[in-house]
Amino acid sequence: MFSDSVRCLVVVGAQWGDEGKGKIVDVLAEQATIVARYQGGANAGHTVRVGDDEFVLHLIPSGILYPDARCLLGNGVVVDPWTLADEMDRLRARGIDLDGRLGISRRAHLVLPYHGVLDAAIERSRGAGKIGTTGRGIGPAYRDKIARTGLRVGDLRDMGRTRDIVTAGATRANATLVGLEDAERVDSEEVLASLEAIRPQMLELLADAGDEIRAGLDGGARVLLEGAQGAMLDVDHGTYPFVTSSTTTAGGAAVGVGIGPTLIDEVIGVVKAYITRVGAGPLPTELPEAEAERLRRLGGEFGATTGRPRRPGWFDGPVARYAAGVNGLTSLAVTKLDVLDTFETIQIATEYRLDGAQVRGFPDSVDELAAVAPAYEDLAGWGEDTSGCRTLEALPPAAQTYLSRLEQVCGVPVRLVGVGAARSETIRTPGPDLAIA
Repeated sequence: MFSDSVRCLVVVGAQWGDEGKGKIVDVLAEQATIVARYQGGANAGHTVRVGDDEFVLHLIPSGILYPDARCLLGNGVVVDPWTLADEMDRLRARGIDLDGRLGISRRAHLVLPYHGVLDAAIERSRGAGKIGTTGRGIGPAYRDKIARTGLRVGDLRDMGRTRDIVTAGATRANATLVGLEDAERVDSEEVLASLEAIRPQMLELLADAGDEIRAGLDGGARVLLEGAQGAMLDVDHGTYPFVTSSTTTAGGAAVGVGIGPTLIDEVIGVVKAYITRVGAGPLPTELPEAEAERLRRLGGEFGATTGRPRRPGWFDGPVARYAAGVNGLTSLAVTKLDVLDTFETIQIATEYRLDGAQVRGFPDSVDELAAVAPAYEDLAGWGEDTSGCRTLEALPPAAQTYLSRLEQVCGVPVRLVGVGAARSETIRTPGPDLAIA
């Protein structure tokens, strides 16, 4: 995907997250000089398989598994420093050299213990209207950022300033907990003691992500910008309020690392060959439980970070077309094609209908989205193991037809196809459009 004319690419989820971005980033990172995460926090996990080894990464970009890649957490990421330190320790224990290879933007905000307490308490207070948050403090951390009351990684250079911000934050958190009639409380001194202990490790990682990336591109570097979650979880363009608290779409990549959007050359949208989502909110193509359990079992559809079971459905064309538009997708990476190997018939939702009429555009109301009826197109399954295929031509004709139909439904060319979790189990298509047998 990198070339002389393409030196900065964005990899973004084009569904509700969990599309297999970690694998796609890992495959592309082999050619990258810099890999930078631009949003989200430790509420999302990327799973990467190298040979018989499996790595689950929560904050550190997937490029860390390549020894020459410089990995950055941009200013758009909210960083739980204790989770990050634990992740670093686990990688080092497995022989991954991190020295000089990992940096955090000084402008990135920190997720603090009282953010997690608030997250869980607010979710409890919603009762039957729960959103399905992971409870890891992401929303409250972003709220403090927007309210201009957050603690940034660079603030750790001044413990006096850190004390003022944390003390005020803990006071606000406790006031909120009282208002929610929640029994938990936060001790600011405990938070400060924990920060003091981890502070030296964080200060060693301070960087200016934007400066590094711009200088790298000026010097001929290849830059990969990695998103978390998916377009349908974007705080502006997703199925609000059942969304995350950051800009997951490609527009957030430039903002989240500190570069101009004109430096981005290509935007790759990652989709599963079907669809899943975690937590509450509408999923128009959701399967009945018996079929859902089959797909969940075949695809290993459990959250990499939380372990929560995902809700599977057939491929949703309206979602993919909408994601293509809001992200400006230039190509697609289709993952987990092999999961469909044993299905006799595979369905694709080509449009939505509401009260018998075609829905124009994508619904901005979750109530309307919950009420739509997908119009399905049936395609024949291929009934063959595709995990050994390494070229498009090696795929069964019915699988090639399925991929071609996804292209037509989405309006975006397929450039990568995943037929397994390993790096090697990836097909690169020959050009901007599929060559169907």
